[in-house]
Formats: sequence, C-alpha cells, structure tokens
Amino acid sequence: MASLLTNAAAMTALQTLNSTNRSMDTTQNRISTGLRIATASEGAAYWSIATTMRSDNKALSAVQDALGLGAATVDVQYTALDGTVDQLSEIKKLLTSAKTPGVNRGQIQADIDARLGQMESIASSAVFNSENWLSVDSSATGYNDTKQIVASFTRVGDSITIETIDVSVAEIKLYDGSTTATAVGTAPAADATGAAAGVVKVGGEGLFDAEYSVTVENAPVGTAAPTYTAITLSIEDLDISELTDSAADQAKLTAYIEIVDAALGQLTDAAANLGAVKNRVDTQKDFVKALTDAVTRGIGQLVDADMNAESTRLQALQVQQQLGIQALSIANSNSQNILSLFRG
Repeated sequence: MASLLTNAAAMTALQTLNSTNRSMDTTQNRISTGLRIATASEGAAYWSIATTMRSDNKALSAVQDALGLGAATVDVQYTALDGTVDQLSEIKKLLTSAKTPGVNRGQIQADIDARLGQMESIASSAVFNSENWLSVDSSATGYNDTKQIVASFTRVGDSITIETIDVSVAEIKLYDGSTTATAVGTAPAADATGAAAGVVKVGGEGLFDAEYSVTVENAPVGTAAPTYTAITLSIEDLDISELTDSAADQAKLTAYIEIVDAALGQLTDAAANLGAVKNRVDTQKDFVKALTDAVTRGIGQLVDADMNAESTRLQALQVQQQLGIQALSIANSNSQNILSLFRG
C-alpha cells in the first residue's frame, strides 16, 4: 500500500543508518583512545579491575623510586665501609710492626693518627639524601635505629601490604655521638689455666668509639706465677706513642692488636651484611620493574582495543553507511512516485 503519511521503507533505512553511525562512533572512539573499554558504561567489571590495577601500578612506580633511593643510600654506606676496612687493616699492620724492638713508635703513631682521621672523615662524609648510617647520634630526637627501604606493594582483596627491607644501624655504625652509652658486655677474665677469654665489647657506642676489653698476661717479674690484667681500649683513642720495649708494654701492644683485629672482624661482617642488602635491593628493583610491566600487559588484555580489527571494522562500517544513505534516499523517493498516479 502506497501512503503519504507513513513511509515504512524510509523508517527502516533510517534506523539502519542510525545504528551504523553509532557503531562508527564507537569504532572511531576506540581507534582514537586505543581502548576497547574506556568508561564504566562500556564494561563495568573490566573497567573497575583495570582502574584498580592502574592505581596499584602507580604505587609500584613509587616503590621503584623508593628502591632507587634506598639503593643509592646503601651504596654510599657500603662504599664508605669498604674504604674503612682498608684503613683499619693498615692500622693492624702498623701495630704489628710496632712490636719490633727499637722501632720509633711515635712515628708509627703519627701514621695511625692519619688513618684514624681518615676513618672518621669517611664515616662523616658517607651522606646521601641527608642520611648517614655510619656516624650517628642515637640520642637525637626522632632517631630510629632501623632504616626501612620500601620494597613492595601488594593488594589481596581489600587488604594492602607494604613490605620493607630493614637495615639495623646498630650493626654498622662506626661512631655514635650519644653521650649515654649502654653497656653490652663485661671485661673478660682469665680462666683457671690462665688463658684469656678473648676480646669483649663493653661499650654500647659505634664500632670505633665503643670500648673493647681483653685479658693479657702480665710479665711475671720475680713472681712464681703470672698475673692477668684486662686492657680496655676504644679504636678512636688508640695511642702507642708512649709504649716501650718492656714486657708489659709488649703485652699491651698484643692486646691492642687483638682488639683491632676483633673490630676489623665486626667491620668486615657489617660490610658483608650491607653488601647483601645492596644485592637484595638491586634484585628487588629488577623484580618490581618486571612486575609493573606484567601488570601493564594484563590491563591491556582487559581493555585495549585490537587496532587491526577496529581498522577493518571501520572500513566495513563506512561502506554500510554509504549504502544506508543510498537506501534512505531510495525510500524517500518512493513518495514522489505517488504523484505520477494523478497525472492525466
């Protein structure tokens, strides 16, 4: 039936054309943004997951920055400790040479003083981002003996966990400006056979300003049995300039060597522990970077548009649009045919 009031063909063609135009808008938007799901209305579940993971990725980016800062700080402290090991080893060598009879111990002391000064200079200059873990003041306001390096960010459901790599400053500090030291040991005593108990740390400051004690045998001058004395010394106060070739002073030199050797052992352990922390931080940096990339790829799997498919779809829709326009034009021309019925 031909009707002037209702053109069903035109209505169908118009609906088809509108649908094609909407599909083209969607495809063009995906091509422009590169996203298949850019808003919640396009896929609420995937959009929600992607948005949360993007937020977590930003947190992981902050973790990478924190690890970089931590790695730089640890590297500075480790470099300083490593340099200090060399200086203390030289002091041990100088003390050993001071055992030689007739040697000028005043000159040796001058060299020792230079080494001690260098160690203090190294410790005080081991600063990065205002952080110094080797020369500290544990009595200062806000001081924290445990340094924490942010290492990871984890989300499980609604629970968030931030893990850290902890460094104990008490185990690596060389100098402590605190005037209230905490005793950590007692002076060693000789056992029943007269053997010394070894070097004991009796002061609670840093490695070089703490006091160490070791039991030494006194020379049995005219006595039936020797006696034993505890020699106490801090590395920073080491002074052999007044020592002589007497048996007592030789015993004291031996005690000094034992104390320096014990401190060198602790220093080596501290450097080794900090080196292990350095390796862990570097490894964690690589892992967090790989994890960030993996999360980014996962987000892409959820919401990224397939540009090959979208390009092909756009070309098809352009053809459909042109055909729709032609169909609408033909449907609209049908009304003109009614005029021919009234021509004589």
